[in-house]
Amino acid sequence: MPEQDASNPKEFYPDVPQTDVTFPLKGSNSLDWGMKNRLSNIFDSSSGKTVMLAIDHGYFQGPTTGLERVDINIVPLLPFADTLMVTRGILRSLIPPTFTRGVVLRTSGGPSILKELSNEQIAVDIEDVIRLNASAMAVQVFIGGEHESQSVHNLTRLIDAGQKYGVPVLAVTAVGREMERNARYMRLACRICAELGATYVKTYYVAEGFETVTASCPVPIVIAGGKKLPELEALRMAWRATEEGALGVDMGRNIFQSESPQAMIQAVRQVVHKRERPEHAFDLYRTLTAEQQVSVG
Repeated sequence: MPEQDASNPKEFYPDVPQTDVTFPLKGSNSLDWGMKNRLSNIFDSSSGKTVMLAIDHGYFQGPTTGLERVDINIVPLLPFADTLMVTRGILRSLIPPTFTRGVVLRTSGGPSILKELSNEQIAVDIEDVIRLNASAMAVQVFIGGEHESQSVHNLTRLIDAGQKYGVPVLAVTAVGREMERNARYMRLACRICAELGATYVKTYYVAEGFETVTASCPVPIVIAGGKKLPELEALRMAWRATEEGALGVDMGRNIFQSESPQAMIQAVRQVVHKRERPEHAFDLYRTLTAEQQVSVG
């Protein structure tokens, strides 16, 4: 039925220009709507940053310490994570479907820690990525590694598939054995990934020159947590990285191997989203840890 004349006149606001919102994430304004929508499930709209919880270690090293029981050790952390980086096996078997924040799906794999790690292939079909409602696909890129070209080809194939279906790609830079972990290497690896079309990049923090890594990469960078550090040291690394241009962290062992993982991920959130000084965030960590110990006792 046609719309009936209403007693109140319509208001078209002809004197008010239409507002076109610019997508604020670095290097992402020209992406399709679906890409931007998925990225909004990863990067917080208020701070523009992300706290990713990485639990995909088992795809090449089995039941990592702290990940022996994902249902016990990880599921309680989900309310504090902006994004979960996970394999499809763990996602289907152990992550509640009521988790509605971003999922970054590990999509490369092949060798275990017993073999040459750079010999990876694409391990997940784009249709399964969509079926699982993932916000992004993660692929390892071994610049300087024995199978460098193969890993770069994995990246470009996933980028092509992601462009077709509107799914972002996270390029994860793995330091080649012959390369020194410094700003020069990180600039090389991150820029190559961005030039080839990665939507955002995960790399390691380096103490000297990291601001040149983020400045020379035209897409967002998040840092890997890396090996387990003392809690205050890990918070300092997160603070320095975000102050020097990183748009978040993707931490695993520095959270789930902490004495108090729930307290640690909340402290990390304060550093990343609130720009809290690491010493103040560490005070929060100790307070929350003490409260949890009292409640358990």
